[in-house]
Amino acid sequence: MTYLPSPAARRQLGKSGIEVSALAWGNWRMEGEAADAVRLLHAALDAGIDFIDTADIYGFDGKGGFGDAEALLGKALASEPGLREKLVIATKGGIMPPLPYDSSAEYLTSAIDASLKRLGTDTVELWQIHRPDILTHPSEIAKAVEAAHKAGKIRSFGVSNFTVSQIATLQQFVSLPIVSTQPEISALRLDTIENGELDQAIAMDMAVLAWSPLGGGRIANPEDARTKEVAALLDSAAEEFGVSRTAAAYSWIMAHPARIIPIVGSQKADRIAEATDALKVRWTRASWYAVLVASKGEPLP
Repeated sequence: MTYLPSPAARRQLGKSGIEVSALAWGNWRMEGEAADAVRLLHAALDAGIDFIDTADIYGFDGKGGFGDAEALLGKALASEPGLREKLVIATKGGIMPPLPYDSSAEYLTSAIDASLKRLGTDTVELWQIHRPDILTHPSEIAKAVEAAHKAGKIRSFGVSNFTVSQIATLQQFVSLPIVSTQPEISALRLDTIENGELDQAIAMDMAVLAWSPLGGGRIANPEDARTKEVAALLDSAAEEFGVSRTAAAYSWIMAHPARIIPIVGSQKADRIAEATDALKVRWTRASWYAVLVASKGEPLP
């Protein structure tokens, strides 16, 4: 039996020169006290995950809480000297609650400064625009991120939820390489496989950070026929390698040659640790394509 190559436990963050873990831990649901956050950070580190994904909008409930997740992470880092240097922190900005997107140079500059203040750090390894702002010319973005990079506030620059054409256009104006893209990817969300996003990531050497890699919880709790069929195939792989269905789900997207980095959203230490079992799973071409076919609901051409 011939298996696809195993994903590496460590990889480069695009052209940044920064090395990160094969999975990231996402903070979009992080809350509580600093001690709780420290405990979960150690659970991630113990499992081999040092890549932390957050954003200034995380914690916002529609009324308040903007910046809360970053602030909590900052408190956790301040409470334990030496913890910060063990982590690769990625954060995002560009959403102004309750909804408007703003990628003007003035707003992005203020957003970066505010994130650094909440995190209690002078620099972040990766800063990303969270959502594309249709009303901003790419030259405005270039002005902000290049200045932040020159000042040492950000080590590298990426985007989130951008289309193929938006990424290509932006790169024409920004002298820094776009080192990462963050789309939604799962065994139930195949858009990036079919619309050229992953092909572009390979061509431009961008890291791909996958948000909602468990299909918004649907893979863990399948209800419709399509999801149940996908879950059954993931269970087959999980049983073969002695891991959970969620680990198999992470491993399925990690098998793509774009070297996708799933963002683990759980706020439970055991589930964070369990996620790295994804590195134990191997896929044959037949078993991988079987999941794809089940998800698409139609045979291969």
